Amino acid sequence: MMFDGVNLVAVAAAAIASFVFGSVWYGLLGKAWMRAASLTEAQTRPDPVTLGIAFFCQLVMAFVFAGIIYHTGETSIRAGIISALMIWIGVVMTTQIINHRFQGKPWSLTLIDGGHWLGVFVVQGIVIGWLS
Repeated sequence: MMFDGVNLVAVAAAAIASFVFGSVWYGLLGKAWMRAASLTEAQTRPDPVTLGIAFFCQLVMAFVFAGIIYHTGETSIRAGIISALMIWIGVVMTTQIINHRFQGKPWSLTLIDGGHWLGVFVVQGIVIGWLS
């Protein structure tokens, strides 16, 4: 199913895959992330509404990212990975670095969160490139 060049099945699959990736990432790095973010375990227990919002945002992200990949002129795994790296370096990490420096957060938080978003974009890029 396509929407102006964007494969909606690929978008849904990319959102699900990247959401699962995030669960694994923070499952492995959760304690380090809590320390870096100065949060307790009780403060980080997401409720169903928060999880729903997070998934919805990943769905929007995958849709927009699929549009970006489509507009490169080549919808492939290679284009997906290259686009992921460019968006991550040029938009995501620069934003994370600026925000965390102004918030006085440690570099470890920037690396954990930044690594998560790199994984999200690479997973989405691979799935979108593969299924489109």
